[in-house]
Amino acid sequence: MKTTEIIKNKINGHKLNGFTIDDIGDDHLYTGLETPMKPNAFKISDEEKKEKIAILFEEIMDVMGLDLTDDSLRGTPKRVAKMYIDEIFSGLNPKNKPKVALFDNKYQYNQMLVEKNITFYSNCEHHFVPIIGKAHVAYISSGKVIGLSKLNRIVQYYAKRPQVQERLTNQIANELKTILETEDVAVIIDAKHLCVSSRGIKDDTSATVTAYYGGQFNTAEKINELHNYINN
Repeated sequence: MKTTEIIKNKINGHKLNGFTIDDIGDDHLYTGLETPMKPNAFKISDEEKKEKIAILFEEIMDVMGLDLTDDSLRGTPKRVAKMYIDEIFSGLNPKNKPKVALFDNKYQYNQMLVEKNITFYSNCEHHFVPIIGKAHVAYISSGKVIGLSKLNRIVQYYAKRPQVQERLTNQIANELKTILETEDVAVIIDAKHLCVSSRGIKDDTSATVTAYYGGQFNTAEKINELHNYINN
């Protein structure tokens, strides 16, 4: 199907992949734990993807009436394509998943470890506008520990894809549980969604908070202890 036909179908409210634009609306539907991907998502190389995105984005700019012969705009399609694949959506490709090494807990530290205020930038999968926030992650060692910077990298990996905040929270938590071989994991995300503040309702003061508490963290005592660490 040609790009122009896809656009017409969307405008006319025809169903694409089972949904119409009206079905989605402004609600942030949480479709599942895994990021929705086609089975053949990695059939073509990153370079081929960038070439195709540049062509399609040039068409979008042309439809909007922008003069692509202007010096400032001429390179924009290629810049956007490179940004999508190499930067803000790089978390879609498993090859970019951070490699993690664990170490024995020789210090015999058996209390919670908290890495707080991890700044991340993601994008809302419904409007492709930024989600800007901070993640707080914690775990209690089951015998192994992880390098602190790897906690940041795990957050960044899952943030760098079109996202829903609920999914992002659970993806980070599940990854930590798998790597650390423990249920004793907590993730809290506090974020501002530009699809709320810059469009639609245009509420610039609200923020969204999501949380995952697993294992020992799923008690009032541990939750209060965690929040004391985060807020001090």
